[in-house]
Amino acid sequence: MIRFSAFLICIVLWVGQVRAQSKVVPVANDHLSAAKAVKINGFVGQKLDASYANRILKQDVNRLVAPFNNRTETSCWQSEFWGKWFTSAVLAYRYRPETELKKMLDQAVDGLIASQTPDGYIGNYADDKHLISWDIWGRKYCMLGLLAYYDLTREQKALKAATLVADHLMKELKDRNLLIVKMGNHRGMAASSVLEPVCQLYSRTGDKKYLAFAEEIIRQWETPDGPQLISKASVPVAERFPKPKVNWYGAEQGQKAYEMMSCYEGLLELYRLTGKPEYKNAVEKTWESIHETEINIAGSGSSVECWFHGNDHQTHPVFHYQETCVTATWIKLSQQLLRMTGEAKYADAIEETYYNALLGSMKPDGSDWAKYTPLSGQRLEGTEQCGMGLNCCVASGPRGLFTFPLTAVMSAEKGIQVNFFADGAYTLQTPGKQKIELVQKTDYPVSGKISLKVEVEKSEDMTVSVRIPGWSAHSTLTVNGEPVRDFKPGSYATIKRTWKSGDVVDLTLDMRGRVVSQGETPEHMAIRRGPVLLSRDARFAEPALESVIKPLADQNGFIELEPVVPKNPEIWMSFKASFMPESYAEGGGKPISVVLCDYASAGYSKEGHPNFKVWLPQLYDTREHKD
Repeated sequence: MIRFSAFLICIVLWVGQVRAQSKVVPVANDHLSAAKAVKINGFVGQKLDASYANRILKQDVNRLVAPFNNRTETSCWQSEFWGKWFTSAVLAYRYRPETELKKMLDQAVDGLIASQTPDGYIGNYADDKHLISWDIWGRKYCMLGLLAYYDLTREQKALKAATLVADHLMKELKDRNLLIVKMGNHRGMAASSVLEPVCQLYSRTGDKKYLAFAEEIIRQWETPDGPQLISKASVPVAERFPKPKVNWYGAEQGQKAYEMMSCYEGLLELYRLTGKPEYKNAVEKTWESIHETEINIAGSGSSVECWFHGNDHQTHPVFHYQETCVTATWIKLSQQLLRMTGEAKYADAIEETYYNALLGSMKPDGSDWAKYTPLSGQRLEGTEQCGMGLNCCVASGPRGLFTFPLTAVMSAEKGIQVNFFADGAYTLQTPGKQKIELVQKTDYPVSGKISLKVEVEKSEDMTVSVRIPGWSAHSTLTVNGEPVRDFKPGSYATIKRTWKSGDVVDLTLDMRGRVVSQGETPEHMAIRRGPVLLSRDARFAEPALESVIKPLADQNGFIELEPVVPKNPEIWMSFKASFMPESYAEGGGKPISVVLCDYASAGYSKEGHPNFKVWLPQLYDTREHKD
């Protein structure tokens, strides 16, 4: 009965969202649409519940609203925190629609709208400091939150408030004859990322002035003062502009990772509305550039919050590595592209980031998020920003975390698509407009065994597409015990048949340990298992972290991993593997057993901050290298 009630609530929410977006018919339709109701169990479910209880519900909403009633700011970004918390809270509410959180959402919206000035401004900047620094960035987050509330509730007051914010911004820019790309920081990327809610406003109101403003932002992007996000789409993201000579975080910084991806999220929204292929192409090319040149083995990147050819430098100790805002926004951008295209490479990338960089940045009880997450060293809390009791990454982390539930299994034109594997029940709508529930039974990624059971009232011809991860070299797939063939890693296995209640799909993935290497002088090695990155941790005392050890892999790069029940309850998974230690004896040493744990658990302890290490430096052997 509880599950059915939650299903009814989510149906109402989903219908409300559809109606809220019905003013403008998209020119380019998404390939996938979100599930209607989800209940996730297991490890991921625990992390979602922890964040829900200890971060989302513990936020002091009045403190988020307070800066908007004290409009004296000249440079800081207090105004982003309301929108970041609010949009993550809406995602959390769509997953678990509970009364306590709904009351908080209502309170947050009412408080924000009450701060709106008669001319439409919502912000915390002094009257004579409008438009500079982070002012427009903060207005963006206010609009995103108001529009998320409108989609959730269809409350006209939220839509009206968002339109007034946008109208005021457009008027200010016009009256003062200012270019938005010359406002704020990072070649205008922070300010012009307002493109995303502006496009959403056009979609929800049909008012063409918002479409015109969106296109004007794109025009300004391509001017000499702008970030040139379309014309430079083929340029590696770390090479688009020279490094700033004076202020790293100032106007000339064109490699700022988080703001750049935020702009591309807006460009995808504009593509949906216009169908202009150059918009989608620019996002896809940039995504590929980021994926190939910046995203590291844990699924994230950036140094001092900027792109820096990070893939090449990931074995080094990197200053301010892997900002959680970047991690969450990389997931969000990839989720947009997954929804739009249905391509497996985006789901592969999301999964890698989610289980490693994202969960690795979250405190185990969900109450806090690290600002930076290195690949070696320690995980440490970030500092408070702007006197708000939190920082940008504590606000951003849940925005990535709660993208997962309603996108794990999604509806497609011809059926349903399984993107991610997590124990639970997923309720969707079939092409024939009937309710279907897909029940996943699995402890993935502890093991690679996944069972998918179909529950549907009437038999229906449709396609169930199941992702075969790119790392799974050998997978088996059956329907009711009968093998499915002709699928390959890094794609979806499409199963077209008449589906009836009780049909079961069984998938077994290749969970062998994989040794990967990076660089030559010295070479570094790391170990992956399924989507999970493994790490050494000082809590496993022997040998010392600074020891030089070589993983003993077979000729194909696979290494045998023996599961070890963690003695420490803070550790999710641990494995024992054979390594060859450094030896000064002529005859060499003997293999030793070394325990590793999952990266998300490494470096976290209630008793302190143990050191950990992902990349293991190898001995330089002059016999193996040319002069």
